[in-house]
This record gives sequence, C-alpha cells and structure tokens, in this order.
Amino acid sequence: MTAPQPVADRAPAPRRSRVVVRGVVQGVGFRPYLYTLATELRLSGHVTNTADGVVVEVEGDPSSVDRFCARIAPDAPPLALVESVDATEVPTTGADGFSIVPSRAGGPARTLVSPDTATCDDCLAELTDPADRRHRHPFITCTHCGPRFTIVTGLPYDRDHTTMAGFPLCADCAREYADPADRRFHAQPVACPACGPRLRLTVAPGKGGGPEPSGPEPADPIRAARDLLAAGAILAVKGLGGYHLACDATDPRAVAELRRRKARGDKPFALMARDVADIAHLVHAGPAERELLTAKERPIVLMRRRRTGAQDPGRPWPAREVAPGSPDLGVMLPYTPVHHLLLEADDDHGSTPSRLLVMTSGNLAGEPIVTDDAEALERLSGLADAWLLHDRPIHVPCDDSVMRICDGEPLTLRRSRGHAPLPLTLPVPVTPALAVGGDLKNAFCLGEDRRAWLSAHIGDMDDLATQQAFARAERQLEAITGVRPARLVADRHPAYRSGRWAERHAAGRPVLRVQHHHAHVASAMAEHGLDGSHPVLGVAFDGTGHGDDRAVWGGEFLAADYTGFSRFAHLAYVPLPGGDTAVRRPYRMALAHLRAAGVPWDGDLPCEAACPPDELRLLEQQLTRGLNCPPTSSMGRLFDAVSSLAGVCHHAGYEAQAAVELEAAAVTADACADDARYTFRLTGGNGTPRTADPAPLLAAVVDDVRGGVRPSLVAARFHHAVAGLVREVCRLARGELGLETVALTGGVFANVLLSSACATRLRADGFTVLRHRRIPPGDGGLAVGQLMVAARTGAAATG
Repeated sequence: MTAPQPVADRAPAPRRSRVVVRGVVQGVGFRPYLYTLATELRLSGHVTNTADGVVVEVEGDPSSVDRFCARIAPDAPPLALVESVDATEVPTTGADGFSIVPSRAGGPARTLVSPDTATCDDCLAELTDPADRRHRHPFITCTHCGPRFTIVTGLPYDRDHTTMAGFPLCADCAREYADPADRRFHAQPVACPACGPRLRLTVAPGKGGGPEPSGPEPADPIRAARDLLAAGAILAVKGLGGYHLACDATDPRAVAELRRRKARGDKPFALMARDVADIAHLVHAGPAERELLTAKERPIVLMRRRRTGAQDPGRPWPAREVAPGSPDLGVMLPYTPVHHLLLEADDDHGSTPSRLLVMTSGNLAGEPIVTDDAEALERLSGLADAWLLHDRPIHVPCDDSVMRICDGEPLTLRRSRGHAPLPLTLPVPVTPALAVGGDLKNAFCLGEDRRAWLSAHIGDMDDLATQQAFARAERQLEAITGVRPARLVADRHPAYRSGRWAERHAAGRPVLRVQHHHAHVASAMAEHGLDGSHPVLGVAFDGTGHGDDRAVWGGEFLAADYTGFSRFAHLAYVPLPGGDTAVRRPYRMALAHLRAAGVPWDGDLPCEAACPPDELRLLEQQLTRGLNCPPTSSMGRLFDAVSSLAGVCHHAGYEAQAAVELEAAAVTADACADDARYTFRLTGGNGTPRTADPAPLLAAVVDDVRGGVRPSLVAARFHHAVAGLVREVCRLARGELGLETVALTGGVFANVLLSSACATRLRADGFTVLRHRRIPPGDGGLAVGQLMVAARTGAAATG
C-alpha cells in the first residue's frame, strides 16, 4: 500500500488592515514614508491625509501586515511625532499596488501640525552647490525642513491648504513631488527658481525716508542686501513667522540707530551668527548650549558672556550697544535659506559679509511682529532703510523662541517658533477650554482631554494691534486643533485686557477666574506630570499679580494643588508709589523699601541721588499719606530696590531691566557672597501666613554701600540671601505641612543664578525640586496653569 504524499503548505490568506496614525504626521513626509514601507513589504493598498490623521490601508501576507504596523512609529521620518497607531481588520479587496490618494476633508481635526523647522543639511548642500538647480534658491526646502505651521491655512495638510497654493509646480518640481524615491515626494512647500516665490529688495528713498520703493529693484536681492548691511543700513527681512530688523552687529552706529528708531531703550538685541565658531569667544557655550543652538528648532539661546579681554581682530565682536548691561548674549543660528545666504562666508562677487547680525522682531516696542508685506512697508517705514521681502504669504505670525541652559537643563523663556503648535501632554484630562493667559508676554492655551496647545508668543496686551493678533491666533489654533471651548479661563485681575476679551467672547459660556500665582504653580506641576493628588510648596516670585486681598502679590510661598492654595508665607508689604511709575523708576522702590524698613533718607545713597529733588519731596508726601501707594509683596520689586540701592540701575527701559542688571553685577563678584548680615526677618505663623521682612537685609545693603563695597558683591550677597530665605521657608513648610516637593516658578526664576542657588540648597535638604523646562516660568506659561486649575475647580474658580 502506497504511503500518502504530504500536502504542500498553502500560502496564508491575505489580510487587510486599516490603520489610523495620529500625531505630527502631516507635512513631515509621512505618506511617502508609508508608501516606501508598504512597497518594501510587498503590500498593496493606499494612504491618505484626513483631518483625523494619516489613514492607510494595507493588504497582503499577514506577517508583512504585522511588520508594517510594528515599524510605523520606530522608523518614522525625523520631523514626525507619532502619538498613536490604531489598526483594525477590514475586508480584503484583492487590489494590486500601493498608492497615495487625494486627501479627504471633513470630520474633527485631530491631527497635529508640524512646527516650522530649520533648513536641513541636505538642502544646505544643494543651496551651496553650483551644479544644483536650486543653487542659491532662497526657498529651498524638502519633507525634512522648512515652513509648516506659519503657512498652513487648513487641514488636511496639502498644498491647497497652505500659502503655497498660489505657486503651481513646474514640470521638474512636479516630477520630484510624484517620485516616491525623491526627498521631495509630496513635500507641500516644494518649489524652485522656476516656479517658487520671488525674493525682492525694496529700498526706501534716502534710506528710510518713506514706504515707497526707490529706483529699480536689484537683479540679485541677496547681494544688494549684503552690501546695504555692510554699509550700515537697517534691513527689514521677511522670515518664516514675520519680519526681522537686521543690521551689522559689529557696527556701533548701525546698532545705536536701530535702537533709537525702535524705541528699544537698553533692552538687549538678539544676534544671528553664521556658526558656533563665530560666537565661541564671546560666550560660554558648553555642549548643552551648542546642542540647543544647532537643534532643528533654532531658538535664540541666552548664554553667559565671557569677560571682555583683548579683542582678536580676526574674530567678530558685537558693538557694546547690542546688549548693554546684560550678563548674557542671545544668539541664534540661521534657520532659513535667506539667513544662510545673508551670512555666507564668500559669494565670489566682492560683497563683504557680516559674520554677526542683529536680528530683532520687526515691530515697534510693544507692537506685534509684522507679517504682511504692505503692512511692513507702512509700519516699518520709520525703522528700515530697505525691505528684503518675498511673495509667499505668512498665514500665522510666529516670533523666535528663547531658551537657555540652567544647571545643564533647557529652560524655555519664550515658547514660539519651532515649538508651536506642538501640544503638551496633561497629567489629567480637561474639558474643552480656552485659557487666555495674562497681559504681559501673553500666550493662550487650548485644552481638551490630555492635550494642551500653548500658542506662540503673542506679546503685551496693552496694544490694540496685539489684541487683534491674539484674536486671529486664537481662531487659527481652534481651526487646526478642532478644540471647541466649552468654557474660558482668565486671570483674576479685573483690569487685565485678556480677561476682558474672555468676557466679551464668552457667548454664554462660563468664564472662570484663577489667581495669578496659583496658576504659575499649577503650570509647574502640570509640566512635571503631577496629577494634583499631593500638594506642593510653590515658590512663586514675579513682578506683579492680583492678590486675593487686592494687594499686588509677587513674593509668594503657596501650599497648593490644582483645587486650591493657601498662603504659607510672603514678602512683607511695602508701598508701590505711583504704581507702574515705580516699576519704570527703581529708585522709587528703593526709597519706599527704605522707608518701610525704618532706614532714613540721609541723601548719601545712589537711589536718592537718582531721584530729582522735586520728585523726592513729592514722594515723601505720597508715602506719608499713602496716596496711590498700593501694597505689594513683589520679589521683582525688591530686586528693583536693591539694584537701585547698590547703584546698578535706576531707570528701567524694559521689563525687569533692574533685575537683569543686578544679576549681571552678581555674576562678576569675585569674593565670597555669603554674608550672615543679609537676612530676612520671619514673623507670623500659628495659623497665619508668615511674613518675610527684608528690613535687616536692606540695612546691611545700606551699610555696605556707605562703606564702599562694590555693587557686584552687594548684588551677589543679595542673591544668596534670597536663596537662603527660600531654603528657610521650605524647611518650615516641611516641618509644619509635610511638604516634600517645591515648585520654583514665576518670572524671577528666569534668573539662573537665583534658580541654581535655590535648587542646590533645596536638593541638599532632600526636597524634590520642580523647575520649568518646556513651559516658560513667567507669564508666557500662565495659561497652562489656568487650564489645570479650571479643570479641577470648575465653578469654584469663578470670581
């Protein structure tokens, strides 16, 4: 009997899966990536963009389908951020081949738009290659770099939903766009000199005499712009998210003129350098700073200045007028092709390159950044000598981000280009809401479920144009996130313009009010993933915030979670004579603090000399009678007072100038700064908030100033004293309340000298220390905290 023959193994039946990929998956080369992956695994199907994300269907061998799904996130393109991959089995169709099909509109927007990204190395290589057809093309880009957020007009992300819609592809670009093997396969901003935007240079009559163009436009706008910069001109340069004002940073006259025209006061300008080597002799740029400088986000990075020595004529040196009185220089590297061309080392045409440029926001002080070309010619007519512009519209304004390194970790001071509109992950889900932030350095926040979209930097809300920019940005962020706020959240200050905007636009929705410093603490908690089940001690130091007792708070120690807070301690109240006038004139705060401390005005202190005699007499009457002297516990105002007392800064031309210059003085101190005489007197307790009275400290400062002690040493001793106060109060809070976690928050903690001193002491005592990294410690991060408090308190936060 013949044995039965074995039956040949049958191929497994094909399987088809429908996969929805969510996250930053549009505008980053995700569809071409999935096309290539499916083709490699011999799978058929298709991929498309939708408002929900990228939707792909793959059919074939079941093991290949599994491998496809497993590789989606790990092998994703460099700019992608995959949040979820959801696969479901669907009926097979028997179709052959894989294709990219047209995008499908409609449905809720759940995909994430990519931030703008610096020009990649591959594009830079083409930019400088004379044999490449995009040699010196000012708008070179691919799927790995270039504009995204600022050109998106809708979802799903396709060329028709960007400001590139008005630039039809030429045959060569269309071929690249359709070739799965090409780096520009389905790259929406793709263009070339034949079909892309056009750069042009418009020169004002008489170099700055008016908004109308003068004479014929140059054939090569870049080289003409470089010549103007080398001759000392001020140039308005259209970037990704708005205009910059640029000049040669090594030319003192050009920098001083830009400062005068922009009404900048002494506020530091940012620099743009060709590469790290051009600034290594100017600042302390360690590995962490270099990593920030060269990251794809290309923020402005604040770095400590090196002490001035003999200048090497072979290296670029910025004019003193770039950042007078600042301990830091803010530097960024080029992030658009135009920047690289303006700073290129040698263009072989006799143009003398500037190796350091001032690159500051294109606006007047207090106004939003300019984005529209006609508006730029009008609003910047008194500021610029020429305009380097182009015809690709900017849909969304986006200023430069500002960061620094503190104790080896990144600290975000302004979260904008390169980061917006990426969402933050929240530790607890929130009802759809809009938190409108504060009035200074405004940024608002949309939240839903466990996501929070913090807007790009808006600015100070005391200007009508900024308020209009706020409204436009809010509408745009709602459109691309799909969040429809069921309630609005604002600061408790009754006069904040952001809060008034919320009331006007509530449309029947509840408006919840959150105390300023509670929101600061909540933002730090949220950033570190705390769910609020355990309270923390929030050390909230800033310049101003509306207190529950209607005083101006700002030197607060709060035992807080998301549902509420109690005031464990605070700085002693002193009068704020004249309100904002005292902020602009730190000598007034010094004199008010002296009066509160019982130190007589004997006429021999720098703050007294800085105060005009008539004003001094009026100030004495004002303080005696308490006229227009709201009480304040602000740590920011105490920094102002000591800065003037020590003779460092008497007039503040920009926010926190006196404190910035006090920090600058402190970092130059050579002697030991720990002085037992510099101390605060703590009173209270037993059920009432403790009060930290700076009277003993101020008396010691006065003794030192009268004794001829250098301002730098006074400044350093003051910083150590404040860190000592933080340590002492936190120890008391742990003993009485059992709190082991401390959150350092508020704008004062942008001061890295203070932040580092506080954190070092607290960690030595065994505390867990929360410091900001991705969310600004100042009012630019306030909205995230507002969102979290409102999520937990609901109607209890109204007021």
